Amino acid sequence: MEIRRTYDILENIKLNHNKSDNLAAKQDGQWIKFSGDDYYLYAKKFAYGLLEMGFNKGDKIATISNNRPEWNFVDMGMAMVGVIHVPIYPNIGDADYQHILAHSDARIVIVSDKSLYDRLSVIAKEISFIEKVYTFNFYENVPHWAEIAYTGENVRVKHKEKFKEICDSISPDDVVSIIYTSGTTGVAKGVMLTHSNFISNVKSCLVFPLTPEDRILSFLPLCHVFERMVNYLFQYYGCSIYYAENLGTISQDIQDVKVSAFVSVPRVLEKIHEKIISKGNELRGFKKWVFTKSLELGENYANNGKNSIWYNIRLKFFRILVFSKWKKALGGKLKFIVSGGAALQPRLSRLFFAAGIPLQEGYGLTETSPVIAVNHLKTPNNLMIGTVGPLADKVEVKIDDDGEILVKGPNVMKGYYKDDAATEASIDTQGWFHTGDIGAMVDGKFLKITDRKKEIFKTSAGKYVAPQSIENKMRESRFIEQVMIVGENEKFVSAIISPNFEYLHEWAHEKFIRFQDNMQLIELPEVYKQYQKEIDYFNSLMGNFEHVLRFRLVPDSWNVNTGELSPTLKLRRKHLYNKYEYILKEIYGYKI
Repeated sequence: MEIRRTYDILENIKLNHNKSDNLAAKQDGQWIKFSGDDYYLYAKKFAYGLLEMGFNKGDKIATISNNRPEWNFVDMGMAMVGVIHVPIYPNIGDADYQHILAHSDARIVIVSDKSLYDRLSVIAKEISFIEKVYTFNFYENVPHWAEIAYTGENVRVKHKEKFKEICDSISPDDVVSIIYTSGTTGVAKGVMLTHSNFISNVKSCLVFPLTPEDRILSFLPLCHVFERMVNYLFQYYGCSIYYAENLGTISQDIQDVKVSAFVSVPRVLEKIHEKIISKGNELRGFKKWVFTKSLELGENYANNGKNSIWYNIRLKFFRILVFSKWKKALGGKLKFIVSGGAALQPRLSRLFFAAGIPLQEGYGLTETSPVIAVNHLKTPNNLMIGTVGPLADKVEVKIDDDGEILVKGPNVMKGYYKDDAATEASIDTQGWFHTGDIGAMVDGKFLKITDRKKEIFKTSAGKYVAPQSIENKMRESRFIEQVMIVGENEKFVSAIISPNFEYLHEWAHEKFIRFQDNMQLIELPEVYKQYQKEIDYFNSLMGNFEHVLRFRLVPDSWNVNTGELSPTLKLRRKHLYNKYEYILKEIYGYKI
C-alpha cells in the first residue's frame, strides 16, 4: 500500500507486519506486548472517542510522558481525525509548560503519572481552554486516557461515516504535530510538521539493514523529533519496538531483548564507553595489556574497511579476546547504532566499528523532521567517520558564504506556529531553511558539521573560535564530563569544566588522595595539576588562538533537572553564563 500519512504506517502494520510484539513495554518487571491488531484498535477507538468529545480537525492535544505503547495509540488516533499532537518533555520547568500549553492551544493534556498530573493540573487551571488532564498510568479518581478509548468503542457506529470522511480527507501537507524546540537560546518555538515532512524523512532513511524480525530498543524521548521519526521508521520496516523502563535499565533491557539496533545521543554512548573502560581498568597483567592495546588499535580504525592487512590481522585477534565481550554485553544481536542530537566523537565511532558494532552518525533539526544527512552501510561508500554522512534522498544542501548550512527539501517544516516573523527569518525567499549550523561538504558528498553559527565567537584579537569543536574534543578526556569554552571579545580562551566525578573519585583513591566532598577535591593541587595536563594535551592539537589559557573546575554535575543541559543534553549557555558569572568575573577581571 502507498504510505503518504503517518497513520498509513499503522494500516501497513496491520496488513503486513502484524505480530504479537509490534510494541512492548515493561510493567512490574515483565514485558507487556501489543500486537498490530491491538495497536490499530486502540488508536481507532481513541480517534472515535475524540470525535464524540467534539474534537475537530486542527484541534490540539498535548502529551507529557515517558516512552510507552500508549503514546503511539494516542498519536495515531489523533492523526486519523486530523487532531494535532503536541508532545512535550516531561522534565522541563513550570514556566516552559505554561508557555507551551498556552501557546499551542491544547484542549486536553495527557501525562504519564500522578506526579505530573498533580503538577500539570495546577498549570492547566490557569489556561482557560484546557478542558481536562488525563494520565496514562491508572489511579483511582484520576481521569485515565482509556476513558476516551472506551467512549470511542461505544460510539463506533455513530461516527463511522464521519471518521472515514475525515480520515480520507487528510492531506500529506496537513500539520500532524507541533514540536516545541528545547529553547537553549530563548523561548521555545512551535515547529509545525506535516505528514509529508515525516513520511519523506522515513522513506529517505530506508538505508539500514533491518527486517520485520528485528527488535529495537527505544529510550530517547518520543517527544523529540529524532526518536519520533525513527519510531515511525522502525514501524515502517515492521520491526518490534521495545520501550526501555528508564535510562538506568538500558543495559539490562538491551540484553533482555537482544536488540538489533537503537538510536542514541552521544552522551549515552560516552557513558557506555566509560563503563567499559572502567571494567577494563580493573584488569591486571596480560589481560590489562590486551585490553589497552585493543583500545589503541580500535581508535585507529579506518572507515569503509580501508585498513591494512596487518591491522586486520591484529583486529581479528582483539575481536576474539576483547570486543566479543562488548557485543555480548550489548545483547549479541546488535547490527548497528545511530547517533544524533549532538556531535559524536570520531574516536568513539572508530572504536565501536572496530568492535564490530557500527556506530553511525546523522544530523538534522526539529525544523527538518529531522534528518538532513546520515551515514549508513546498506550501500557501499556511504560512510565517512567524522562526518554526518551523505544527504538524505531528495534533500538539498547549500553552504552559504559564511559557512552556514542551508537546506531545501520535503523534510523542511511548514513554519513556526503563530510566528510568521520567525518563519520568514529562517526560510528565505528561495525556500532555503537556514540551520544556524556551520559546515562543509567533504569529497563533494559527505556533510561535516563544525559548529553552531550563533555560538562562534571572536576574541579581542579578531580570531574566530568555534567552541563546540573544542568542547567535543575535550570531552574525550575521562576526567571531563562537560565543558564550556568562553572568551568572546576577550584576549584569550578559557574553560569552565564539570569533572567526571565518578572517574575522578577512582583516580583520587588510587593516588591515596583524601577529600571530604567535591568542592575540596577540585581545589587540591594534585587535581589541578592533572587537569592542566589534560588541557596541555588538547592545546597541542589546536591552533594557538584556540588554546585554553585558563580553566576553572566546578563542583557541580550538569544535568537537565538543574538547568545546565537542555532535554537533548546540549549546553544551555545562557544559564551557565549566569550561574558561573562569578567565575568569569574572576578569570577576566570584570563582569561578563
